[in-house]
Amino acid sequence: MTAIDVTGARTTEAADVITGARERIDALDDRIIGLIQERVAVSAVIQEARIASGGRRVNLSREMDVLGHYREALGKPGTALAMTLLELCRGKMSTTRL
Repeated sequence: MTAIDVTGARTTEAADVITGARERIDALDDRIIGLIQERVAVSAVIQEARIASGGRRVNLSREMDVLGHYREALGKPGTALAMTLLELCRGKMSTTRL
């Protein structure tokens, strides 16, 4: 398969641009995934401290702040992105305390 076939471009020049841009996107995706994994770990520390102190695992007012931040920065799709991020960071639900 040629670069033109893989990219859907109609010229070699366009295929080269697309290939380079896709490589950059792949690198960005790897960084984003790493940052999300780091955020999940930090969130777990916060949850553990909150639960150990007798609090709830989830702080809804903080989650609303996060949703608002993403919505302001990215518009309506930012809210959906933040919801997914928060879901990832909540971890597994405990049946003893929410």
